Amino acid sequence: MKKIYLKKGKEDSLNRFHPWVFSGAIHHTDDGIEEGDIVDVITSNNEKICVGHYQIGSIAVRVLSFDGEAIDSNFWETRLRSAFMMRKRIGMADNPSNNTYRLVHGEGDLLPGLVVDVYGKTAVVQAHSVGMHVCRKQIAEALMNVMEGRVEHIFYKSETTLPFKADLGQENGFLFGGSDDNIAVENGLKFHVDWLRGQKTGFFVDQRENRSLLEHYAKDKNVLNMFCYTGGFSFYAMRGGANLVHSVDSSEKAIELTRSNVELNFPGDKRHEAYCEDAFKYLDMAGNNYDLIILDPPAFAKHRAALKNALKGYTRLNQKALQKIQPGGILFTFSCSQVVTKDNFRNAVFTAAAQAKRKVRILHQLHQPADHPINIFHPEGEYLKGLVLYVE
Repeated sequence: MKKIYLKKGKEDSLNRFHPWVFSGAIHHTDDGIEEGDIVDVITSNNEKICVGHYQIGSIAVRVLSFDGEAIDSNFWETRLRSAFMMRKRIGMADNPSNNTYRLVHGEGDLLPGLVVDVYGKTAVVQAHSVGMHVCRKQIAEALMNVMEGRVEHIFYKSETTLPFKADLGQENGFLFGGSDDNIAVENGLKFHVDWLRGQKTGFFVDQRENRSLLEHYAKDKNVLNMFCYTGGFSFYAMRGGANLVHSVDSSEKAIELTRSNVELNFPGDKRHEAYCEDAFKYLDMAGNNYDLIILDPPAFAKHRAALKNALKGYTRLNQKALQKIQPGGILFTFSCSQVVTKDNFRNAVFTAAAQAKRKVRILHQLHQPADHPINIFHPEGEYLKGLVLYVE
């Protein structure tokens, strides 16, 4: 196995089990190492400290093991089984009213660079590193063994998540099986999953518990769901007894999917309308008749260099919503940008409230659900932040 050698003192984070080796920590490497290779990481004292996938970029190695174990079919099956057993323990797996959950959450499940979401009988696998792409067939075989018939189809969806410079010529498609049945169930509600062309793996599984919370606030409310994507918050609001629900997204495909999902759960229900429009423009044009607003935008900051502009964007967006919402209204507002900390986001919303000149109280502080676990040695895994605000 090829080796990567660290500079003196650069093993400290690995001694604390952080699962990344940054390129600046590397002294030199063996010749001939290619992106996606499994490599041993060697300290300046010439001791093997971990094994992981090598990749080109600021994160040079994503650590797979600190125990020196072989990265083979038994490794993949053991790790996947551990992830599945945790989902069983927390009541996510084998739940007939909820057959949608995240089975593997990258570093949170000690499998950095890998995401697996389960939608009924279909698992959608997504690689975020070349190493996981190289191992995709082994991973799929291990997954079929672990799931023991619970999953019959495995769809690989990594066309947009792998580094474009790797030039892998990757295409999305089924590794096992093949199904046109794209209807899944979340808390008793049905929805179409567009795992072929949709964002992420086809649905935002991470908002399940926050959607359920919103349902309890929706009765008799006029609801505005901004950045609605597949309409998840919208049909939860409708089940919660909302007076009306308006869904807004800049993508026509998202609007079509939202309408389809609403019709799937509430056929012919006239309470819902969907609009294809830029969020900021819509808020500028909107009246003041909403008393429950959801702001769930895509990540405004993909990397640290974009943080300053992202925080300005969150402030501007929340200010507009706070200016529009009815007195006594409730605002659900989120950030899914990993580089935006909880304090960053809270300060941006605080600034928005001050600029909007509204009295605001925090009712809930929200985060990602239990099937999106955070490795205690990798705090960067805490990416989803949310606030529920009462606005006077």
